[in-house]
Amino acid sequence: MNLPAHQPPQIIRANGIDLCYEIFGDPTAEPLLLIMGLGAQMIHWDDEFCRQLAARGFRVIRFDNRDIGKSSRLSGGKRLGPIELLKMRFLKIPVAAPYRLIDMAKDTVGLMDALGIKSAHLVGASMGGMIAQEVAISFPQRVRSLTSIMSTTGNPKIPPPTREAAAMLMAPPPATKEEYFERFAKTWKVLRVGSFPEDEALDASRAARTFERGLNPAGVGRQLRAILASGSRKERLHSVTAPTLVIHGTVDPLVRPEGGKDTAAAIPGAKLLMVEGMGHALPIPMWPQIIGAIAEHAHGAATKAA
Repeated sequence: MNLPAHQPPQIIRANGIDLCYEIFGDPTAEPLLLIMGLGAQMIHWDDEFCRQLAARGFRVIRFDNRDIGKSSRLSGGKRLGPIELLKMRFLKIPVAAPYRLIDMAKDTVGLMDALGIKSAHLVGASMGGMIAQEVAISFPQRVRSLTSIMSTTGNPKIPPPTREAAAMLMAPPPATKEEYFERFAKTWKVLRVGSFPEDEALDASRAARTFERGLNPAGVGRQLRAILASGSRKERLHSVTAPTLVIHGTVDPLVRPEGGKDTAAAIPGAKLLMVEGMGHALPIPMWPQIIGAIAEHAHGAATKAA
């Protein structure tokens, strides 16, 4: 069966739920799975970003995590309030959650099973990095290489987000389409830190595409609970055997740079790339450096394994 170089979005059953996925690149190339972050649909891995990675010799697969985009929506879990966060931080009372990051890791492995992929290169951004770390800890045989971008170990000693980034995370969901578009632009301005005209010019079209695919504020709340209920992976990350690259921005306001440094320090032999002037985003001017680093790392891991 000859598969096309680009397969449009499809729904597949994995780990008992429906996941929406899309594939770019040669079907015989090394499989590379992109895992997105909190409340972010798979299209936040920009189409052109995926095409450029595919051009480096990968079969690039992006997908909507559970509770976002076109994937299954779950239920349960009230919106997180300040009182619950304070209890967690100061009284160490764990947050209740309908599911945890390990369940999302099992979604990832389930998707690989459904697609007939024995092992793949995993690239996760933010919460996606946490999910990729969980896969590398719990399902080491499925991971050819790990790239953790703007993520962290869950270590509570890592500095919290800046006040501005935290306020944006905890803000109530927008009530109207107009408010959503306004919030989208404002959010990414905060996360990108600084001026990125190429990205700013695309904010409206990116917001429209995200809105059209469907919003799920309750799902974002459950994903946040999953992160907070999963605790620290710092000790368990010592067991990771996959060749690991950690990429982090020097001015990240949401997952502070210490999060990336902590991840690299926890994983044996991990390489750390600090990207100067990068916030909590993948701005277009930084793609050559980021895509180049991912490709070099994954191909290097594949060569060593061969």
